[in-house]
Amino acid sequence: MRRGGIGGRERHSRFSTAATPVSYPAPSVRLVPRSIRGRLTALVTVLAVTLLIPSGIVGALTARQAFANPMWQDARRQATLTAESIRAGRLIDPIVPTVEGVDLVQVVAADHQVLAASSTVAGKPALSTERPSGSEPLRDIETCPKAHTGCLRLAAVRVTPAPSSPVVYAGGPAPGIASVGKFDLLFTVEVAMLLLMTAWGTWKVAGRTLRPVEGIRRDLASINVHDLSTRVPEPSGNDEVARLARTVNSTLSRIEEAKEATERALTQQRQFAADASHELRTPLAGLRAQLEEAQMHPGQTDLGELLERALGDVDRLETIISDLLLLARVGARGRAEHCPIDLSELVSDEVGRRADRIPVRLSLESGIVVSGLAAHLTRLLTNLLDNAQRHARHQVAVAIRRDGAVAELSICDDGTGVPPSQRERIFERFTRLDSARSRDQGGSGLGLAIARDIASAHCGTLVAEESPSGGARFVLRVPIVGCGEEDAAPVRNRALRAV
Repeated sequence: MRRGGIGGRERHSRFSTAATPVSYPAPSVRLVPRSIRGRLTALVTVLAVTLLIPSGIVGALTARQAFANPMWQDARRQATLTAESIRAGRLIDPIVPTVEGVDLVQVVAADHQVLAASSTVAGKPALSTERPSGSEPLRDIETCPKAHTGCLRLAAVRVTPAPSSPVVYAGGPAPGIASVGKFDLLFTVEVAMLLLMTAWGTWKVAGRTLRPVEGIRRDLASINVHDLSTRVPEPSGNDEVARLARTVNSTLSRIEEAKEATERALTQQRQFAADASHELRTPLAGLRAQLEEAQMHPGQTDLGELLERALGDVDRLETIISDLLLLARVGARGRAEHCPIDLSELVSDEVGRRADRIPVRLSLESGIVVSGLAAHLTRLLTNLLDNAQRHARHQVAVAIRRDGAVAELSICDDGTGVPPSQRERIFERFTRLDSARSRDQGGSGLGLAIARDIASAHCGTLVAEESPSGGARFVLRVPIVGCGEEDAAPVRNRALRAV
């Protein structure tokens, strides 16, 4: 029984929980439009309502007044003419109105007796009991007598200043509600049409103005991280939207450049790791084999020869590591660190410091200044001269000349040359074409790769050609400082493609 009671309570509890009504938050009503176009239209419409409705009311009142004034003027004129006739003794009963539009005329005595009247009010009681005072002999009256249907607009004129002077009433029916309603309806329709036209015009103008912004948003939404080459359309002119489009395109260009720089850095890091693991393995393995053999046969090992070979392998490891580190650093330093360099002076100083087996013949055009890092350009020159000295038989020649907006540095030797099919491959890392470029002949196999990377970092190009003497000719082309951008652009574009 107890168990059943507990179960009953549980069922009751579950039923009660399930039956409890769940309240959901009421959906919020958004009074302000979401879009700029809608908000701008609403703002201009509210301003138009604030300005046009009071203007319409004032206009309607002014129109009413302009419509009523002629009636008052005609009534005053007729009352004045009738009073003059009475003073001249020419009053005729019934009175014949002479002012068009005024057909109600009465002459009423001080005791409110009608002395004379026009045919339209003949036999009718006085049109009004209000009398103008002696100090104000002319008075405008709007009255609604019981004997007449509708209201009347009358001009009351005293004939004489005496207290017992009769009063002339002249006028006509006041405009009815229908007439006044026409004015009100007319101005209401005009104000409504102006409001509708203001809202519609603002909506269309705002839409046309913001259409380029929607195009920019759509194009930006379609851009992804894998392709940053897309640019948004730039409207003509110099308004806010045009400046926004130009700023967006400039930002996209900087992002694309940053992405390319990041990709180049990652590629250099991967290449550095691959080169280090590939090229350092051989000298390390040779060094380890020599040391292990000496450890196994210490009595048969010539210590001096072992140390000499080991130091040679260590030197080679040091050279390779230094070159790999230089390759990783080339291009990482910004162009803000570049400074003007006289290329002819740099070449002359470097050649003067060297003690080569083959003298170097110089042909340098003075006054050619380029922008760059002196240490890197010196390393480029050293690598090219080392390569020429290894392959030359009798002569090495260095020449500098101006070619338009470009400085051209060429280094020639009279060696065996480079076959046309191999002239690009020799700039790859650790590439050796013949036995003369073996590891025993010195060099890490990175000299030309370093030279080309330095050329690219200076917005230049480095290519291999055939020398006039039959050997190899390496030509460096870099922009000259102070030359026009359009002249140096082709060299810079080739350098960027090479990177």
